[in-house]
Amino acid sequence: MSDRWLRRAYSILERHLGESVVTDRPLAKETTLRIGGPAAVFATADTFHHLRVVFETVVDYDLPWFVLGKGSNLLISDAGFDGVVVRLGRDFRRIEVSGSEIRAGGAMPLSMLVQAALKHALGGLAFAIGIPGTLGGGIAGNAGAHGGCLGDIVRSATVFLSKGELRSIDKSEMTFGYRESSLGQDEIIVEVSLGLRPADIDLVQMDMERFFRQRKETQPLHHPSAGSTFKNPPGDSAGRLIEEAGCKGLSIGGAKVSEQHANFIINTGGATALDIYALMLKVRRRVEEASGVLLEPEIRLLGAFSEELMETDHAR
Repeated sequence: MSDRWLRRAYSILERHLGESVVTDRPLAKETTLRIGGPAAVFATADTFHHLRVVFETVVDYDLPWFVLGKGSNLLISDAGFDGVVVRLGRDFRRIEVSGSEIRAGGAMPLSMLVQAALKHALGGLAFAIGIPGTLGGGIAGNAGAHGGCLGDIVRSATVFLSKGELRSIDKSEMTFGYRESSLGQDEIIVEVSLGLRPADIDLVQMDMERFFRQRKETQPLHHPSAGSTFKNPPGDSAGRLIEEAGCKGLSIGGAKVSEQHANFIINTGGATALDIYALMLKVRRRVEEASGVLLEPEIRLLGAFSEELMETDHAR
């Protein structure tokens, strides 16, 4: 990536966004793993106008870009990202409740949506308690837990295309699968309508407490992680396969396979993206050797990761 084009892009964005755009922004604190190098350019788009300016500039200079939410399910290279990282700001965190429908911006944290549903005695969203992401990211990846997923309750979505267009998409036009949706990489989810149901507020509270208790009992919440490392294969559990392959407790540097839940790789302190990535590859290879199953990562990678790590064998 040419530094000249990045400098020019930054100069344009600074004129329009002011202090909402910076260079060399460290990204480690922006992720749940607490790992990652800097973004060459980091822009917070508080309005649709800002978002259009950002993407007009990105397209004009043919720059790589990435929309960052709460930073879960994400591993950022130690070298960072040589492009433009965009965060949806103020106007994309709004929420409106009408009857049994919640309409909210794509940057709204799922934790706040769960609380809004409780406040208005609406059922159907309690499963999302503890999922550390935003509504937009959750819809794109069909986030779910405890037998529920966002694809089950979405009614419509408004997406911003990188060419500057807005498009409204009805549920009938979307498809959802396990940790995936039909929404493309160039479609940024800026608003979502969720269809819930009236419910007894005490029962909603009980469900939330039960689900959160299960999460605390089964997941290593006391250490930074990106969430589930691998997707569950059809009819099986990634955690079970990893445990049976003898990978619980396996570590590389500051990265370790959790002994509480084998499908979580945790940052025990000072882990690098290289540590996490090498351990992912080690676990994946051992599981394939033990069971013949090639696990598919649930964690997204951002930045450069060397394929040479396929041969890494430092785990202990």
